[in-house]
Amino acid sequence: MLTLERVSKTYKVGLFGGTDLPAVRDVSFSLQPGEVISLIGESGSGKSTIGKMILRLLSVNGGTITHDGTDIATLRGPGLRSYYQTVQGVFQDPFSSFNPIFKADHVFGLIRGVYFGSASAADWQRRLEDALEAVTLDPAQVLHKYPHQLSGGQLQRLLIARALLLDTRYLVADEIISMLDASTRIDVLNLLGDLKARGLGILFITHDLSLGNYISERTVILRRGRIVEMGTTAAVFGHPIHPYTRMLIASVPRLHEKWGQIDAGVRAGSGWTPAPTEPCRYHGALPDGATGGSLAGPAGSGLAELEAGHFAGCVAPRADGTCGGRPSVTA
Repeated sequence: MLTLERVSKTYKVGLFGGTDLPAVRDVSFSLQPGEVISLIGESGSGKSTIGKMILRLLSVNGGTITHDGTDIATLRGPGLRSYYQTVQGVFQDPFSSFNPIFKADHVFGLIRGVYFGSASAADWQRRLEDALEAVTLDPAQVLHKYPHQLSGGQLQRLLIARALLLDTRYLVADEIISMLDASTRIDVLNLLGDLKARGLGILFITHDLSLGNYISERTVILRRGRIVEMGTTAAVFGHPIHPYTRMLIASVPRLHEKWGQIDAGVRAGSGWTPAPTEPCRYHGALPDGATGGSLAGPAGSGLAELEAGHFAGCVAPRADGTCGGRPSVTA
């Protein structure tokens, strides 16, 4: 299991790095093999930062990320190589993952040198062809070609095939659909569904709610680095508790409606701020006088289990843990 417990990340910004910019705050959730979790939020909400911390491309400032009980921050040498054999990432722009002066199969040669140095040429070729066929690519059509000769969808599938070569158990898929055309998007999403059925755990990072609803069993909604709602995808999309989640869902364009038919408040976009009288079910469910606590949510996460397996946070949390909305409303 891949577990995040109260994970936080702060960037140093400003002149000489004198200002702290919190990017992720007390994020807690777990990902298991054979499960797809959608991590959804607007730009700047901390989604990619979480993915990069899982992949150890960024360090964690607070909390822990553990893989089968081992803190990944402690991994070195062979332990770190073993971790990368289990956890891999695919990112938004597939072209940036390939060196344009090398042919596409160069990325597989790098994997072979590190993890399959003792494999015979025939065994390596069999492994490579099996991985490509698993992502519905014909080796003869994609190998020995330069990246610019392949489409974005083909390059994304090549990167997923690279992960499959390593017997990966977890895949961090960071906005891997956003640069693809509509027909290719559904192909890649269906591929992820097939990989899930084979036991791969996928963290599907996206700002597109429709894609998250299509592919995942569980959904995590981020706002300004905090989880504001978390639960089964059916619960989060079918009965959203947090007003920010409701705003996001209402903002999704609908195929059967024209722009002029949509309420002007929804068309205004994502500039949501809580109203002074916004009811806060999180603080309403806390014991009288309490300002914080997990209330059956993940420890220290600032979430309350307001329905079975359905968690939500404060509408307008202040720095001291009190609520800027209307905390007297009960669950």
